[in-house]
Amino acid sequence: MILKDVLPNGLRVISEPMPSVVSSTIGIWVENGSRYEIPEQNGVSHFIEHLLFKGTRKRTAAQIAEEIDAVGGVLNAFTGKEYTCYYAKVLGADLPMTTELLADIFLDSVFDAAEIDRERQVVLQEISQAEDTPDDFIHDVFNLKFWEGHPLSLPIFGSVETVNAISRELLVSFMAERYRAGRVFIAAAGMVDHARLVDDCTRLFGGIAGDGHGDTIAPPVDRSVVINQQKDLEQAHICIGSPGISQASPLRYASYVLNTALGGGMSSRLFQEVRERRGRVYSIYSFMSSFLDSGYVGIYAGTNPEWVEEVLEVTLGEIGKIARVGLTKEELHRAKSQIKGNMLLGMESTESRMNRLARNEIYFGREIPLEELAREIDKVTHDQVLELAASSFLSGKMALVLLGDLKGRKFGSDVFSGLQ
Repeated sequence: MILKDVLPNGLRVISEPMPSVVSSTIGIWVENGSRYEIPEQNGVSHFIEHLLFKGTRKRTAAQIAEEIDAVGGVLNAFTGKEYTCYYAKVLGADLPMTTELLADIFLDSVFDAAEIDRERQVVLQEISQAEDTPDDFIHDVFNLKFWEGHPLSLPIFGSVETVNAISRELLVSFMAERYRAGRVFIAAAGMVDHARLVDDCTRLFGGIAGDGHGDTIAPPVDRSVVINQQKDLEQAHICIGSPGISQASPLRYASYVLNTALGGGMSSRLFQEVRERRGRVYSIYSFMSSFLDSGYVGIYAGTNPEWVEEVLEVTLGEIGKIARVGLTKEELHRAKSQIKGNMLLGMESTESRMNRLARNEIYFGREIPLEELAREIDKVTHDQVLELAASSFLSGKMALVLLGDLKGRKFGSDVFSGLQ
């Protein structure tokens, strides 16, 4: 059973007690991420995430680490485009202590000037590492070009220029403006006493100001582009994308099925045709990148530079087939079963349950039972998948980024000419 309370200041407390487990995962979620930054601030949300572990007025950074290690727990955080999360996984008996620890770093971090300078170097190394990891970096390049000029196009880490420009004043003012009670909620799953959790959160978080301005956001405009980015690499990396749907779109269930059948596993069209039958890649997959009001369907592949044309031709050929004739009955059934199986397997840890609680709160404002998800997946028809594929995979809507040693070759928009 999912339980939810709203504190007087607007902060929400959501939990899923799981009597059969001994662990608990708790997260402080803030509905703020890189999407809510202006270009000059890019990376500030991620920088704040780093700094909240660097000491409070009560605890040093070492004491924070020692306290969570002493109970065998895990303390971590992550920043996305539309949210940031600070979380811990501990034994259920240690949940009250952990809630207080999270509250301390969330509400009373000191943002020491020396720590800011040290952590700036850590973030700059993180940016460099991402740029040296081409199968990750290509997605940042794709976003920058496909949604150019929109905050969703910006990298979560920021750039070297913007990170170097971040000041303590910006960090403090940004956090004061964005980390308001109406944008914050606590999610916990596992060995949780919900009433005790609400009492603790009321005591610890009840003083957060509940006011704050709402955000007026607009969806990005998709751009059909082809980018050839020369880089001295052993492999050529390929990212193809087309307009997709938002997180809460009524078509999301059909998109899950489409994505799974196209490139969501070892039995998918792309894996079987490009890797298994031709041996032209080690890694190839499709994915959905979805947000509050927009999204895109993407495909990634890494291959020998000599095989780029073949991989593109075969990949786009499979896309075209699905857009024209859809899936077979076997593919439709297998994709549905795969989604439901993955969904259930993913619910076996308290961490995944906590994440699911949070994402449902952010994108739907309610709990979506697993039974409802399974029912909606089963209801997806072949015609829905075909309609979605036909409207997404159009030559005038597709974008392509190529990254690697392209041997002087340059690809243009005619690469999509075989599509509708």
